[in-house]
Order: sequence, then structure tokens, then C-alpha cells
Amino acid sequence: MDPKHRVRKAVIPVAGNGTRFLPATKAMPKEMLTIVDRPVVQYAVDEAIEAGIEHIVFVTSRNKSAIEDHFDDTPELISSLRLAGKSHQVSELERLLPRPGAVSFTRQQAPLGLGHAVWCARDLIGNEPFALLLPDMLCYGMRGCMAGLMDLYNETGGNIVAVEECAPEETSKYGIIGKGAAVRHGFAVTKMVEKPHPSEAPSNFYLNGRYILQPEIFDILARQERGAGNEIQLTDGMLRLSETQSFHAQVYNGRTFDCGSKHGFIEANVAFALARSDIGGLVYDSIRNLVVSHEAQMTAA
Repeated sequence: MDPKHRVRKAVIPVAGNGTRFLPATKAMPKEMLTIVDRPVVQYAVDEAIEAGIEHIVFVTSRNKSAIEDHFDDTPELISSLRLAGKSHQVSELERLLPRPGAVSFTRQQAPLGLGHAVWCARDLIGNEPFALLLPDMLCYGMRGCMAGLMDLYNETGGNIVAVEECAPEETSKYGIIGKGAAVRHGFAVTKMVEKPHPSEAPSNFYLNGRYILQPEIFDILARQERGAGNEIQLTDGMLRLSETQSFHAQVYNGRTFDCGSKHGFIEANVAFALARSDIGGLVYDSIRNLVVSHEAQMTAA
């Protein structure tokens, strides 16, 4: 891969208001809500770093300073933990601290949609391909989703999207892609349709919030008219980009939880807690007891 075409940077949009989680998000960014003991946004950052990303660009908005603070050094806390002999917590915090200069923040001043949020990162990305991770879509598997996209990108170049299969009757909930010729780690994308009726869906493969995009998307988004929800839609921009550039899809061998919904957020907490060696057994026993108790109450009612 020519170094100038290597994917070094990632965009993580964190400008949303999180109204579905009010009142919890009245004073806390929704991206800072925790899955077990880490903020949702930390999982996206870890996934990007695992895939080889060197610089992360956060697209923020008002009242998101907690995200910047989370990815900053905390010398007073570190000193306090050292004095208390909590070396494990110190090591964990130091491991998660980004390298100096490895993160940048830019503002999306108005809520004009995902496409507009991506466009706001244009000057920090420059004329380079970049990764895009939607932090609300939390990927759970043996390997990070973005690492798989990188494998496919190194074979095909161009633009890459991650997909998963949904039930055919649920295509109207997602952006759906058409499946073309296979390549070793994925397949060509023949079309992209936003929330099609099951009878009109080209497949049951849906976009799960992970992308590698070429920088030409910025010029397209700059001229993009507002679409669904009166917002600048990224899918509309990708459709136009696909007229001149290739798109390939990588099927994610894992599961994605939509942490923008209460149901998905709770599911993610359960799944990640059960996978933990320190608390998984306790959580399993607790959930089993709760289910048995709930079923007994339902039967009695």
C-alpha cells in the first residue's frame, strides 16, 4: 500500500444530544455513559487504535467537554492513586491515555446530520482516506470490526463499509447494501438503499457504523442537499461517491449493539459484563436469579 493512501486518521462523531437518554444526558454526554466501567466512546477509540489508527478526530458540540477531559491527563488523580497503592488503576489509566497530539477536537455548531458532522472534520483529515466510527454502534467480538475493514482496504483500496445480516423483515430499520462479486475478505457493493421496505431491499446486509472513506467525500458533502430528517445524510453522499469510486463490504464476524437505544445499551452492558473474567460469573448468577424471580411473578399474576 502506497504510504500516501494509508489510513492513519479516524473520525468519531460525538455531537448528538442524546435525547433518548434524558434525564441522564442532561449534564453528561451520551458517549460518556458507561458499558460496565468504560464510556461508550472509549470502546470506539480502542477499536480504532487496534486497527492501526494514529490520530483521532472527535466532532463535538456544546456541553461535550467531559469527552475532552476523559482523553486528557489527570496528574492529581494519578498521584492520589499512587499514594493509595492502586497500581492497577494507574496502569489502566496510563494505558488508555492517547499519545500527545494524537487526538483533535472540532465543533459541529448546528445539528445538521451525520454527513455534516463528517464534513466538519475535513481540515483535520486533509487529502487522506480516513476511518469513520459511530460510537453509538458498539461492536462486540473476538476482533475489532475496524481491523477487518483495514484488511479488506489493503486488498482493494477505495471505500469500505462494514455490514451485518439482519432479519429480512427488518430491512426498513437500516441502510441496506446490494451484494456483488466476492473478494477474499468481502464483496463489492452494488447499491446502497436507506431503510427499504423488505420487498424492495437488495439484500439483508445492513451498514453497522464502520467505514473507510476517500477524501473526495468532503467535496460531495459540501454540496449535499438535505435529505431524510432535513439533515445532510452520509448515505446520500456515499451514493454519489459510488458513481466514480469503488465500494466494498466486509461482513463483521461479531455483533453490534445500538447503544443509542435503551434496549441496545442494556444488552451491551449485559454482554460485556458476562464476558469479563472478574465479574462474569456473578453477573450470570444475578441475571439468572432475576429472570427466575420475574417469571415467578408473571406466573403468579
